[in-house]
Amino acid sequence: MANQQKISLPVIRRLPRYFRCVNELIKKGVTKVSSNELANVMGTTASQVRQDFNCFGGFGQQGIGYNTELLHSEIGKLLYGNRKLNAILIGVGSLGHTISKWITAENRGYNLTAAFDINTAIIGTTVCGAPVYDVKELTKYCTSHSTQVAVLCIPKIIAEELAPTLCNLGIKGFWNFSHYDLSVKYPNINVENVHLGDSLMTLAFLANNDNL
Repeated sequence: MANQQKISLPVIRRLPRYFRCVNELIKKGVTKVSSNELANVMGTTASQVRQDFNCFGGFGQQGIGYNTELLHSEIGKLLYGNRKLNAILIGVGSLGHTISKWITAENRGYNLTAAFDINTAIIGTTVCGAPVYDVKELTKYCTSHSTQVAVLCIPKIIAEELAPTLCNLGIKGFWNFSHYDLSVKYPNINVENVHLGDSLMTLAFLANNDNL
C-alpha cells in the first residue's frame, strides 16, 4: 500500500521499468534479487530502488531481498489495478492499426472495446476484434459503455475539435499521438503524450553532438 504522501511522477514513471526488468530476471530463472542487483540492472542506485519501493510500503525485507515473482506481481497490481481498463481508439489509419495491435498483443491491462473513424471504407469493419464506428457515434457509444481511456491517433486539428467532447464524456486518461497537448487546456486530466518526432530529433541532436 502506498504512503499517504503524494507519490511523485518520476517514481511512477520508473514502475514500468522495474516491471520489465524483474520480468527479464524471472525469465532467466532468478528467484530473488537484492536492491543492489536490481539497481545494477536498472542503471540506478540501491538507495533509489529502496526509496521508490518504500513509497508503496516496500516489497521485501532488509538484508533478505525481493522475491522476483512476488515483486513482479505487486508492481503489476500497482500499474494495472484489479481490472482491465476499457479503451477506445480514435483514428484507424496506419498508426491506429499499429497501435491497436500493440495494445492487444499482450496483457497490458486494457480492453480495446471500440474504434472510431470518418473513413466510410473502414466504418463497419473491425480492428483487432474491436468494431469500427463512425466518429459521429462517439458520444452515444461512450454514454452507454464504460470507457476509461481514449487512444488518439488523429491529426492535431481533429484532436483539438474533439477534446471538449472527450473530456466531457468522463474519460480518465488519454494516450495521445495527435501532437495536440490536451493537458494544457485540461490540466486535470491524465494524458500521456507520445511525440515520435521529438524522440527522433532528440536522438539526432545527441548523435550529432556526442562530444557534449
